[in-house]
Amino acid sequence: MAEITAALVKQLRDETSLPMMDCKKALTEAGGDIEAAKRKLREDGVKTMAARSDRATEEGRIGVYASVDKKVGAIVELQCESAPVSTNEDFVKLANDLALQLATGPGAKTADELWAQPSPSRKGMTLKDQKDELENKIREVFRLARLHRVDAPAGGFVHMAKIGVLVEVEGGNDQLAKDVALHVAAMNPKAATKDSLDPKLVAQEQEIQKERARQEGKPEAIIEKMIEGRMRNFYAENVLEEQPFVRDESQTVGALAKSGGMKVKKFVRWTLGESAATAS
Repeated sequence: MAEITAALVKQLRDETSLPMMDCKKALTEAGGDIEAAKRKLREDGVKTMAARSDRATEEGRIGVYASVDKKVGAIVELQCESAPVSTNEDFVKLANDLALQLATGPGAKTADELWAQPSPSRKGMTLKDQKDELENKIREVFRLARLHRVDAPAGGFVHMAKIGVLVEVEGGNDQLAKDVALHVAAMNPKAATKDSLDPKLVAQEQEIQKERARQEGKPEAIIEKMIEGRMRNFYAENVLEEQPFVRDESQTVGALAKSGGMKVKKFVRWTLGESAATAS
């Protein structure tokens, strides 16, 4: 059995970021074998976190990876327990790795499927290994609450880690697609195009405008033409293509996209902790 020296304990502490006493205990149980001690610490950490699995995870961040050229995009919601952890460098990396692997790997329908896949940044480790190691250091529960992938050219944007957008496009480039995703994050349109807007919402608004025109004393013969004009404002408020671009209100998002040879097809906009909103 190798001697459990202070230097050996410190080495294990430096490599795992775990408490000195935990490192000394693991080394003792592993007979001084540092790699075996690391495995012991990981196993103990998994057991500890499993016992805490019912804890609330109300903080976290949205991770996005998107590429027009590679024709892929993915968005994930990784939750944790506290706000400070959501900005931890390794936690940010884990969220980004999840999005990258989901987009560029074989895909996944469930969180367990994705966790089992290789980590893009940690050679020889799965994403679950990466998660378990970080959970063991921080001692907070992480939860992959949502994941979504598109197999098409895409742009992405994340605002303050809490709002994430994935935009499916045709043509264009990464920067233009990202600009459109930024606009979706800021303005929260209900649909990408007029054709994809919920017909019930359109019909409801048309009736509202017709009744308003009648109350104004407008003749029925001209109300239909009036409604067509008034609906433009409704579309400008709710439809992505019709909205004035947030960075240059002199042009619509549709015009911006067209000028760059791009067409917006659909988008996904998530807010941390809320149900997904998808427009097509």
